[in-house]
Amino acid sequence: MTAKNLLTDYDAVLADLDGVVYAGPAAIPGAIDALSGLASLNVKLAYVTNNASRTPAQVAAHLRELGAPADDDQVVSSAQAGAALLAQKFPAGTKVLVTGSEALAQEVQAFGMEIVAGAADSPQVVIQGFDPGLGWADLAEATYAINAGAVWIATNTDMTIPRDRGIAPGNGTLVAAVRAAVGHDPLVAGKPEAPLFHTAANRLGAKAPLVVGDRLDTDILGGNNAGMATALVLTGVDSGEAALRACTAERPTFIIPTLKELYSAYPAIEFDGATVTCGAAAATVTRGSDGESVDTVHIAGTTDDPDAWRAACAAWWAAVPQADAATTPVITWHSTLP
Repeated sequence: MTAKNLLTDYDAVLADLDGVVYAGPAAIPGAIDALSGLASLNVKLAYVTNNASRTPAQVAAHLRELGAPADDDQVVSSAQAGAALLAQKFPAGTKVLVTGSEALAQEVQAFGMEIVAGAADSPQVVIQGFDPGLGWADLAEATYAINAGAVWIATNTDMTIPRDRGIAPGNGTLVAAVRAAVGHDPLVAGKPEAPLFHTAANRLGAKAPLVVGDRLDTDILGGNNAGMATALVLTGVDSGEAALRACTAERPTFIIPTLKELYSAYPAIEFDGATVTCGAAAATVTRGSDGESVDTVHIAGTTDDPDAWRAACAAWWAAVPQADAATTPVITWHSTLP
């Protein structure tokens, strides 16, 4: 009989990159071994990334340098999604100002679009993606073109990006700068929109994929939007506490410390109607009943124990099954529950 592990019910992993596989140029410890072992379980693999600064071929080459299994067509990027969205709405030959990387420009050119240098060339569309070399002048050109009537497409709106030195501003911060000057939002092509995940799953022929990511507002929300199971891995942006406070749409199916835990059985979470237990951890919720009371999640465990966050999330989500925005319960820690 095959041993039970988290992946037993899934035929593919759709993995984010930044904060999951690597941070900056270096691999996250244990991530490469975890990805390399999927084939032995007959679990397929694709990489779904919102980072539009490199071509899929460049990303795949980097992954292979790190030792990860990666063919070029295993990488599905928001640059591809952005160019595809552009091609759905505009015919070949449309003038496009690319505010982003050469990789994004190549994806746009592949659909027969005419790349222009600036707003003075009267582009019909501005497409914006992450490039660490972008500066004020680039954002200003995009703003001039959008204010002159150009349609605005963003590959993604991630506010931060994990780098080797820590968390840095992402494409969303640059999009926000342009938004402040144009007064409206762009069309968004990448995560958390569902098509990027469906594209990746279709390439693999996967029927039951598991989306693995480090961000609630893109990876987890996007996987949920696509109707797929989701796993928040705690090696990047978001934490167990962030998951607890998340709105309903951003709540993950699983919470795992690292990719290594894909190969372990997910711990049982039990709820007796009052107390949730997971491993040695437990959690209960008390709800505020008047103006002076507050919602409180009581956790028996330690902050570094993932089971404590699993129990706490299950208890709070059961108490507040529907939340349209992030929640703000008080969290208290105990050796045993009061």
